[in-house]
Amino acid sequence: MTTLSLAIDGMSCNHCVVHVRKALEAVPGVAVSRVEIGSAEVAFDPVRTSPSQITAAVTDAGYPARPQGPTA
Repeated sequence: MTTLSLAIDGMSCNHCVVHVRKALEAVPGVAVSRVEIGSAEVAFDPVRTSPSQITAAVTDAGYPARPQGPTA
């Protein structure tokens, strides 16, 4: 598993946190470690998904996201 931290814009409340968590949990191969206003951290299987797919899932949910860098 690889860790990915995301910076996420547009989050302002707990509803946003829940919405982002659900979007991340829907991505195959992703285990959500933490979601808070403005950021998230996940572990993911690089065989099943990529940082760009994870970022796209959050952005598609309405919260522009950008990776802060994967680590092993």
